[in-house]
Amino acid sequence: MITLKNLFIAPVFALALLSTQSNVAQTTTTNEPYSMDNREVLSVGIKAGINYSNVYSESGDGYVADGKVGFAGGVFVSIPLNQLVGIQPELLYSQKGFKTEGTFFDGEITSSYLDLPIHLQIKPTENISILAGPQFSYLLSTKYELNGFSTIDEEDLDDNNNRATLGLSAGVDFSVQNFLISARGSWDLSKVNKDNSTSDINYKNQLFQITLGYKF
Repeated sequence: MITLKNLFIAPVFALALLSTQSNVAQTTTTNEPYSMDNREVLSVGIKAGINYSNVYSESGDGYVADGKVGFAGGVFVSIPLNQLVGIQPELLYSQKGFKTEGTFFDGEITSSYLDLPIHLQIKPTENISILAGPQFSYLLSTKYELNGFSTIDEEDLDDNNNRATLGLSAGVDFSVQNFLISARGSWDLSKVNKDNSTSDINYKNQLFQITLGYKF
């Protein structure tokens, strides 16, 4: 069974392997130390890709949903503190949600968020950055597709859902010159629905994200 954890680990391992082979190849052909100067250069970039999202519950209520694919895209700034450490805030438009059949309803939910992850950036090589940090999310809209009917919930958002949520984000960036491949996993710490919500579902967002980017 494919899980979000497996989807996250596989690309990270592949990117690390590719970077190691690239470093060895360059050292062998030039017989010179590999340049790492660009790790101390401030850069601004854009990125776009896909989310594979789902929800989870820490209350153990047995609620199970299926994941769904959505769009992710935005901007980021890489701020070096020194050659090995930096800060990388990002601002992303991010579609999250899930599909389900059975007990509660048949259909899917798509929620549009503005995500602001603030990552601590560890740069062991010029090509790889490891990132982790808090993520602040703001809910823009929620679209329900239930039993063939589609509605956008704007009026009841503040009554049933938390507009702002806090979570964690972690991942890896693999860069070749100015081009970037990013893999991320993120998990909400605060739940989506409010305590006074009429829904019996107590859930939090989780996702795996792959994006392609360009640094200016």
